Amino acid sequence: KALAAKDLEIEKQKAEAANEAKSSFLSTMSHEIRTPMNAIVGMTDILLREEHTPQTKEYLNNIKSSGNALLSIINDILDITKIEAGKLTVITAEYDLNQVIKDVTHMISFKAKVKNLAFEVLVDENIPRSIMGDDIRLRQILVNLLNNAVKYTHEGTVTLEIRRLPSEDENMAKISFLVKDTGIGIKEEDLRKLCTPFERIEEKRNRNIEGTGLGMSITKQLLELLNSELYVSSVYGEGSEFSFVLEQKIVDAEPIGKIEEVAELAD
Repeated sequence: KALAAKDLEIEKQKAEAANEAKSSFLSTMSHEIRTPMNAIVGMTDILLREEHTPQTKEYLNNIKSSGNALLSIINDILDITKIEAGKLTVITAEYDLNQVIKDVTHMISFKAKVKNLAFEVLVDENIPRSIMGDDIRLRQILVNLLNNAVKYTHEGTVTLEIRRLPSEDENMAKISFLVKDTGIGIKEEDLRKLCTPFERIEEKRNRNIEGTGLGMSITKQLLELLNSELYVSSVYGEGSEFSFVLEQKIVDAEPIGKIEEVAELAD
């Protein structure tokens, strides 16, 4: 028994060392690839500002789009290696939810427009304007969920709905985030694969859709770091809903009010 336990411990150490080496390699390669890709995207932006020929602008926009898609994949790989190494951290600071919503809206609205999808953003006017939390991770989660919604929706609407829920602590804001779409939906038996790294649902059917299959796994683990969890409901062929709740300390209780460029929820 002692010998078996020793052999088991040796195998465990080998597995941990191999995993650490893999994570280190992926992290290093991600950094090395991201540097020239950022330069390519940056130079493309400069050329777009100077170039006026419609055909050349189209070529440059294609380069920029492909570059951003590749950067997104690289960032996903970098995040998953940080998660595996336990190095992904949450940084709590005061932030303006108004700005987060606008940033996310600007990032997603263009993608929805390209696919002729309606994009609705519904915000509860009673949410406090200034709260404490990790706005960078919140942006990342919302963008991941909305990107997926746009990717897997071919017609109809993608909606981001943000509501304030009742809280027992008057110093805390309990905020519900919901992303829903009228997309292809998910089969019940495929729901368990949703947050598995590198797993693509119905890969043959969705072979033309870009992505690593890492986004949902990263989202799930980011929410765990934020003391929350992801809830999913879906009807195959009709659409899906993804939701989570965050409790954030209130810094400024002044209501967020109406946000320009997005719709508001009625009281």
